[in-house]
Amino acid sequence: MSLGMDVGQRIGDEEEQLRRMMENAGANTRVAMPGEIVDFDAEKQTATVQPLIKEKVQGEWEQLPQLLDVPVFFPRAGGYCLTFPVKEGDECLIIFNDMCLDAWWQSGGIQNQLEMRRHDLSDAMALLGITSVPKAVTDYSEDSMQLRNEEQDAYFEITDEKIINIKSVEDINVETEKDINIKAAQNITITAESAINIKSIGAMSIESDTSITMTAPRIDINK
Repeated sequence: MSLGMDVGQRIGDEEEQLRRMMENAGANTRVAMPGEIVDFDAEKQTATVQPLIKEKVQGEWEQLPQLLDVPVFFPRAGGYCLTFPVKEGDECLIIFNDMCLDAWWQSGGIQNQLEMRRHDLSDAMALLGITSVPKAVTDYSEDSMQLRNEEQDAYFEITDEKIINIKSVEDINVETEKDINIKAAQNITITAESAINIKSIGAMSIESDTSITMTAPRIDINK
């Protein structure tokens, strides 16, 4: 009976040690958490980021330190990219990579690790876009895709009905070193509350299968 109790006690102690080891490993393995942009370096596309979740250490809540030179994620592929004017206070998702990023970040390509570490605070990346409820996008469109500012007074939109809308409270500028071609199978309507000015230093041609309507207090066409 005593031997059986000793074996059982030993097994219990080993299980408790294993449980504590797993808890300790989990406590030191970071995967992801929300953060806030403190400062942004537009040249390197890195940021100083403040983690927004505190950790409990020996019964006390402690704020994690600011993370420096955190690479910021922007949608990018095939020679194209979508950028944002990142501002202080923007929220983000911080992810902690499996291994040391330093050599890859500095040089790109396939690199050896400069330090052997896992899920470390030093190997963070910031993914912009995720927000808390107080900073959720207002007037969210449920029936269209929008590229917009938060005030929604300037946007590019494609609706479920395949209608494209462009809105701005300021100027809309289009510039190209080649031709601008506008073609419509039906009506083209241009309406202005002041003057419409069209100027060309070469040939001018306006064609439509039906009608072209321009409405303004004054219309000037110069060639």
